[in-house]
Amino acid sequence: MSNFETAPQTYDVIVVGGGQAGLATGHFLEKTNLDYLILDEQDQPGGAWLHTWDSLHLFSPARWSSLPGSIMPGGRDHYPHRDEVIEYLAHYEKKNDLNVYRPVSVHHVLKSDGYFTISTSDGEYRSLTLVSSTGTWNNPHIPEYSNRDDFKGEQIHSAYYKKSLWYAGKKVIVVGGGNAGAQILSQVSQVADKTTWVTKKEPTFLPDDIDGKDLFNQATSIYHGDTDIENLRSLGDIVMVPAVKEARERGVLESTRPFNQFTTNGVRWDDGTEEPADTIIWCTGFHSSLHHLGNLDIWDKEGKIPVRNGRSVKEPNLWLVGYGIWTGFASATLIGVGRYAYKTVNEIARYTSKRKKIV
Repeated sequence: MSNFETAPQTYDVIVVGGGQAGLATGHFLEKTNLDYLILDEQDQPGGAWLHTWDSLHLFSPARWSSLPGSIMPGGRDHYPHRDEVIEYLAHYEKKNDLNVYRPVSVHHVLKSDGYFTISTSDGEYRSLTLVSSTGTWNNPHIPEYSNRDDFKGEQIHSAYYKKSLWYAGKKVIVVGGGNAGAQILSQVSQVADKTTWVTKKEPTFLPDDIDGKDLFNQATSIYHGDTDIENLRSLGDIVMVPAVKEARERGVLESTRPFNQFTTNGVRWDDGTEEPADTIIWCTGFHSSLHHLGNLDIWDKEGKIPVRNGRSVKEPNLWLVGYGIWTGFASATLIGVGRYAYKTVNEIARYTSKRKKIV
């Protein structure tokens, strides 16, 4: 259900964010007798996937890219395109008849008299408990450089990168050594006049036969306490999807360490070497998008929200779902978020004393 004209203003649970984490939480909320509402700022289902680049493919097969209760079509060997993910999420929302209201932006949240007041572009809502599942897309990270504005060329974060053809014939510097950096470099290098890959350290490439399902299985071992964390592959190691393998064959996966300053027409390294550039693409990750919680007394001195298994330490009626390792291993993945959504809804059900066993 979505875009209804009237709705009660007070709920047992409000979920802020209708992407994969919000939908997984909604799936389990539907199995309780809790009154809930999911508020989503997008104008259609899909969450952050609506904003990823046009040619993106998952690095996990469809079977390992599914939310709880509904397997993504494609089986064990198909790596879904981003449009297939968006279609799957829309079907998931409809199939589960989730109570999603969109588009609505959440401005801020206050707490008084035992209830949260959620201020939005559509007025105020109240809830006894709150789940934040806003992800990270709205808060891209770019490293600090004192003279970054001196550069007169284009700078774009991977959050807003859409297609490689934009960079045909240009000199492009791709900054960032994770999967986004490797995949975007692989694509842009096919059409650009020149590409330079800048990474903090030498990238780590996974073996060709390792993909996202293996990383998820690793995360599952962590979740059950069966794996020594010291011996883990990093979830940020580069998966050798077909585009990256092809770039390896062309010899473009060579990287260099970071430059130390900008020039008008490019960048400069410590040894004085300069590199001209038309565009810099920042593939430097994201911070959690939590501005809506800024007015709550839940932050520590370092500007972070302390959580215990995804539940706020300072405000126990607040849960955070789907923000990555901080709120649970693999919780920012399609297949990984389900276990944390399940746990969150059970805790909320116990708190509200309106219990209905989730089956």
